[in-house]
Amino acid sequence: MRFAELFIIAVGLSMDAFAVSLCKGMASCGKTNVKGALLAGLYFGGFQALMPLIGYFVGAQFYEKIAFIDHWFIFVLLSVVGIRMIMEAREKEEVNGAFDFKTMLVLAVATSIDALAVGVSFALMPEIKIVPAVSLIGVVTFVFSFAGVAAGCSIGEKGGSRAKILGGIILVMIAIKILIEHLFF
Repeated sequence: MRFAELFIIAVGLSMDAFAVSLCKGMASCGKTNVKGALLAGLYFGGFQALMPLIGYFVGAQFYEKIAFIDHWFIFVLLSVVGIRMIMEAREKEEVNGAFDFKTMLVLAVATSIDALAVGVSFALMPEIKIVPAVSLIGVVTFVFSFAGVAAGCSIGEKGGSRAKILGGIILVMIAIKILIEHLFF
């Protein structure tokens, strides 16, 4: 997988965290500061990097058993994650403006579950170097989360929903691309 494709996956995965960060920024509007944006970036970026790493090691345990259908598995995983993101974008979520440990931990885990599934699919792609991949995902998510909190007051709720939809579409498109490559090339 080329860097550009990995970067696009990182952007797609970061959209959940970006949408929540926008909401956090809106909820704390007027009180938004650099500390809150840094906390959001660290929590969301850290968990978005940790979850695919865990998924990778779990997926590596059963790679040989499913190697002959790995492209279908990757296709299904990325498609389900992408479609779920699109569906979630339609739901209204209430997010408080607090950046306390418990709130941020719950949000970070919730927004990074998708990355766990992507990590499993990474284990099925031998060309993936996991440390650079999860580092890129973490850094991209950090940047999007920081920017989301900082821009929360001005962008508004629709921006977060659109970001989630875009992230979902990106993941579904990558899933289709991988399936086509494995079936025809």
